[in-house]
Amino acid sequence: MTKIGVMICGHGSRSQSAVDEFSVLAEKLPALLPSDWMVEYGYLEFANPVIRDGLDRLRNAGCDKILAVPGMLFAAMHSKNDIPTVLNTYAAKHGIDLSYGRELGVDPKMIAAAGARVQEAVDKANADLGTVPLDETCLVVIGRGASDPDANGNVAKIARMLQEGMGFGWLEVGYSGVTFPLVEPCLTHAAKLGYKRVIVFPYFLFAGILIDRIYGFTDQVAAANPDIQFIKAPYLNDHAQVLETFAERITEQVGEVPPPNCGMCKYRTQVLGFEAEVGAVQESHHHHVEGQGANAPGSNVADCALCDTFCTGECRLEMQGHHHHHHHGDHDHDHQHAEYPHAKHAHGPESARKP
Repeated sequence: MTKIGVMICGHGSRSQSAVDEFSVLAEKLPALLPSDWMVEYGYLEFANPVIRDGLDRLRNAGCDKILAVPGMLFAAMHSKNDIPTVLNTYAAKHGIDLSYGRELGVDPKMIAAAGARVQEAVDKANADLGTVPLDETCLVVIGRGASDPDANGNVAKIARMLQEGMGFGWLEVGYSGVTFPLVEPCLTHAAKLGYKRVIVFPYFLFAGILIDRIYGFTDQVAAANPDIQFIKAPYLNDHAQVLETFAERITEQVGEVPPPNCGMCKYRTQVLGFEAEVGAVQESHHHHVEGQGANAPGSNVADCALCDTFCTGECRLEMQGHHHHHHHGDHDHDHQHAEYPHAKHAHGPESARKP
């Protein structure tokens, strides 16, 4: 009999609330899986246990097949490079059968969960401030933002499905980092459209610095536009359909034909504007902050003097110069990543600089 272990690979965060919420999700998952499967979780960086610790626990308990999944919404650098590097190294070292599943991705259940969070915000706003028809409301969806157009495009696809599924009058899509438009320029543009109400929905799994940033900029732009209702929708968290999607990403690995991952991956095929990255070496850049928690470089938000009320991301610009896509302090690299072509875009990371 094969003993099956499940490994949920989280990103990790400098925010304790995000780490706590991830562990809650990991604890709720076993109920959706076969009862004899053992479930562990671990983080790529900033938090313990690290992924290797979880794999050790599964192996020590006698698991001879491990089903790993990225605990992430989309496949960008972390799920395409960093996690597979950790998993492949481990599988080779210990001679264990280890498979790697898809990220949550664009899935009807994920869109339903997102729609439920947006609807919560609409219902509350209607109750508190009076009803505004959806076709007179602008929806703003904010995703993480990556140096990967496929991942950024998937945020836009989910946003479109929400707009079309619910019937919002207008849609804008922004990102919390790396790419453009960032939150503040996105909301500033949305405020010019003439809508009485703007719903700001973070398409994120967990709390943390980036949720604070999204809500912080929302407050800032709302203060500058007192005639517009800016409504903050809750993020996904452990919505039942998010849990169902995770469970499916695990169980589908033991089906007849496991589905392929990363169909429009810039490392496998030429993607407009990123043609040079086909065949680039895929490797992890997280070994230096693995498990370091709040002691990792650049990690203590409380010590940052640049921002008054929330982390705007300006410090990263000041500290890192051209290493704009690393969100953990300044450090030397033993290898280089391709430069993100739009690092200097007016509505991208540069927009975090104080005017």
